[in-house]
Amino acid sequence: MDDIDLLVLRQLRDWRRDGRHALLATVTRTWGSSPRPLGSIMALRDDGAVVGSVSGGCIEDDLIDRYTAINRPDRPGPAFPAGAPERVKYGITADEAHRFGLPCGGTLELVLEFDPDPGALGDLVGSLEAGRLMHRNLRLADGMVSLEVAGGPSDLIFDDAHLVNTFGPQYRMLLIGAGQLTEYLATMAQFCGFAVTVCDPREEYRAGWALPGVTLSTDMPDDVVTAFRPDRRSCVVALTHDPKLDDLALLEALHTEAFYVGAIGSRRNNAQRHQRLVTHFGETEQSLAGLRGPIGIYIGSKTPPEIAVSVMAEILAVKNGAPLPRDLDVGRAKDRLAISANDPGGPVCFVAP
Repeated sequence: MDDIDLLVLRQLRDWRRDGRHALLATVTRTWGSSPRPLGSIMALRDDGAVVGSVSGGCIEDDLIDRYTAINRPDRPGPAFPAGAPERVKYGITADEAHRFGLPCGGTLELVLEFDPDPGALGDLVGSLEAGRLMHRNLRLADGMVSLEVAGGPSDLIFDDAHLVNTFGPQYRMLLIGAGQLTEYLATMAQFCGFAVTVCDPREEYRAGWALPGVTLSTDMPDDVVTAFRPDRRSCVVALTHDPKLDDLALLEALHTEAFYVGAIGSRRNNAQRHQRLVTHFGETEQSLAGLRGPIGIYIGSKTPPEIAVSVMAEILAVKNGAPLPRDLDVGRAKDRLAISANDPGGPVCFVAP
């Protein structure tokens, strides 16, 4: 599943290439609480078709009502707007905030672009599909758009002259191990707009893998991490429980810009992993500070799908810069609740005599 911004831009490009009138709405300012963050976009076609979102739905309904009247025989209206972008505010009064489904006190400002140039949209979509991070600079006086490759993620820029929105390629997730937990986590990641790659050199685990839309690699984990080239829009999660595989991936990932690096396992296994990496691979407590484990937030999860929910929640919180209360940390929560360790402390993988 593609990133939502890419879906919106691709659909808008196709509408405009087909000669349809359409507008692009961007959330540019918010006051108080708001349902969507700055930079959120939606596209509206002249017949009312919508992709993307700028609110919980009520503002979308109002935009549809305003700009598709021309296609309603029961209420003829003016031709689809043209010209310079417009600014629209919602939720200025308490009554309007209630009407448009905004939280109490919330106010939202949008910039509306009418009939964006399909050529520029095509160039932007092509750059995003090629994995480039892009600045889209809209000149508010006349709607002219320029594109520039971005050096890194940045916040929305909005003033009286320009609207600069940064669009990036999909967030990426590299999962080590093709087991059952991986399948659930990969599915959730796809729903959240991540491009997912799964690495497992073990043929017996790959044989049953059948999740569409996921890139499957058979190379060794350290080589896969190197080729993956994790950046600030990437996360690496080790899920095999096998140090021979997990440790290789983690050693490579820890020295990249990945926003999240973590491994599954118990509290005891996590401590043993730290000790191995320090003793045998020259890591330090400082270099391991970014290694997360046991991964996930504590929700009392027991089954693979519940554990996947826990892990995905932590990944999204880190991605979005949301603080995680210490009580939600798996290790601390289990210690506080005096939950006994679920492993005897022996080797993770062994054959009983």
